[in-house]
Amino acid sequence: MSDSTFYIVETVIKSLLIVAVLASLAGLATYAERKVLAAMQRRVGPSMVGPAGILQIVADMIKLFTKEDIVPQHANKFIFLIAPLIAAVGAFASLAPVPFLPEFELFGHTVRPILADINVGLLYFLGVASVCVYSPLLAGLASYNKYSLIAAARAVMSLVSFEIISGISLLSVIMMVGSLSLIDINNYQSEGWLVFKQPLAFLLFWMATFVECNRTPFSLTENETELVAGFGTEYSGMRWGMFFIGEYTSMLASSIVIVLIFLGGFNPLWIIPGALALILKASVIFFFFLWTRAAWPHLRADQLMGFCYKVLLPLALANVLVTGFVLI
Repeated sequence: MSDSTFYIVETVIKSLLIVAVLASLAGLATYAERKVLAAMQRRVGPSMVGPAGILQIVADMIKLFTKEDIVPQHANKFIFLIAPLIAAVGAFASLAPVPFLPEFELFGHTVRPILADINVGLLYFLGVASVCVYSPLLAGLASYNKYSLIAAARAVMSLVSFEIISGISLLSVIMMVGSLSLIDINNYQSEGWLVFKQPLAFLLFWMATFVECNRTPFSLTENETELVAGFGTEYSGMRWGMFFIGEYTSMLASSIVIVLIFLGGFNPLWIIPGALALILKASVIFFFFLWTRAAWPHLRADQLMGFCYKVLLPLALANVLVTGFVLI
């Protein structure tokens, strides 16, 4: 097999694997979240369908695929129908420059578990992931529902604001590494994790990630105590499910990216191989997404925006300034 043919086949296979594996993990993540919340809040959780309720995922899939797909009478039908696609497509597309494992040999060829090793991978990830803001925005605007409209407005307010925090928090990392490539950032940490050199940037980026993934306590787009079901109030069936496929895929992607940027990436951890170390560290980060939902209440919109612009933004700017002085 020629190198060009192998490259084409390899790219197609990697694309299919990313979609298949991440979509499957997103379904499994819903089960994991319900189990974690049940254990922390002394509830039963999934337990009836299959051993330990593991087949509840299959039951939920059957339910979503067979439920009626309802479109409100006065909704903008075209926009209403494409809004869920933006959430899922944006989440999967953001994974293109993310290296999932170290490179390895296969049939005499070097396989790199990354779809596109571009030198601006970090910028690409942030840019494409931010496109997902259009999903709740368009869903809320097109639904002809006042609760969905409120959630759409709050989505823009919170997501755009915290995109600023995530971007500025990573400036200090880029200044130290001198590259926007996630591969270069990973390799930079072969001698030490960036979380120890940039602990404030780590905390700021992690908090911004909670907003971008619509997670408690920083979620305003879907707060059941205030907005029924937020921007997805009028959705049903698989279109409703696609919002959550996008959300959980974003959580998984963000967990991996946080590990790559701050927690040593896929560099070996003591006697633990790099691939396994990446999976373990990303699992811990993902667990914290679930833990905070069980332990913390929602913030009000004014509290969240005040926290963003009065606390996090000055800290992010100060961190960049201090990093610049240290490097000089």
